[in-house]
Amino acid sequence: MPSMHNATPGAGARGALTPGTLALVLGVLLVQLGFLLSYIGSFHNPDPQGIPVAVVAPRQAAERLDRLPGDPLAVTVVEDEQTARERIRQRKAEGGYLLNARGSRDTLLVASAAGGSQAQALRNVGERVAGEQHRQLKVVDIAPSGQQDYESLTAFYLIVGWLVGGYLLASLMGVLAGTRPARPELGALRLAGAAAYAILSGLGGAIIVDPVLHALPGHFVALWWVGALLVFGTAACTLALEAFLGVVGIGVAVLIFVVLGNPSAGGAFQKHLIPSFWRAIGDWIPTGAGTSAVRNIVYFSGNALGTPLLVLAVWALAGAALLMAGSLRRREPGLTLPI
Repeated sequence: MPSMHNATPGAGARGALTPGTLALVLGVLLVQLGFLLSYIGSFHNPDPQGIPVAVVAPRQAAERLDRLPGDPLAVTVVEDEQTARERIRQRKAEGGYLLNARGSRDTLLVASAAGGSQAQALRNVGERVAGEQHRQLKVVDIAPSGQQDYESLTAFYLIVGWLVGGYLLASLMGVLAGTRPARPELGALRLAGAAAYAILSGLGGAIIVDPVLHALPGHFVALWWVGALLVFGTAACTLALEAFLGVVGIGVAVLIFVVLGNPSAGGAFQKHLIPSFWRAIGDWIPTGAGTSAVRNIVYFSGNALGTPLLVLAVWALAGAALLMAGSLRRREPGLTLPI
């Protein structure tokens, strides 16, 4: 029987500190720091930049609004209040400024359903402009968020919940069955499982926000299928990343959907209040596209829904295609990263 005294002290600890382990730890650290940078960088100093506003005013007054210090507004001159309201409902503008040429009380149109922070920012800008001109300002919310949907945040948290389910499902599949399907049939089987899960997940989310909590009532079926598309796309993309990158693909999925996706999605602060980098990417990541889709369905009669749905569909199709391509790749011997 071998003597225990022959074992080298610390050999187990040294064996665990392999290059692969250290690489994974470094990757986790970088994702964590990226999380901090992305969230704090986008939210630490919200500043209105180019908020689209429909203005009913003489040309000279409209130009003054368009040239305010810091460029908080992007002005489009329209003929009347009705046109301004329609542009907001169609998602071509986020607010409207109606200058009363016959009096000293102007009107600001906002849509808090598109985001409470943005509506407040428009109010602040409008009140400052009216004060400088010694005018009064009446604020009218033409598309308020629901009574059970404070600051129109429900759409964002619903999307985040669906996304978490999608990439956790894919991560679980990778842990239990291996990150890369051995053959295309197994890749197709994973996609079928993801689709079934997505349908149930979309249904569950719609039940929670409609009949259970009444946060987003009246759009049950539409929300169900938006959720199903979002969850399937997230799961398919995570599965595809795993197929090409192994367990590192899970971290890349978190980087895309959470580290970059959440701050740029327009949840707590809408895209015209955050720095340009996050503003540029938000509409093209499922988190932002999904948040816009839900708000447009619930509060804006489905207007401007085409682009968000197209973005979600492209991610879903790309994920499915890449997973199938990954399942066709020949396995090559290599190091297995310990976890």
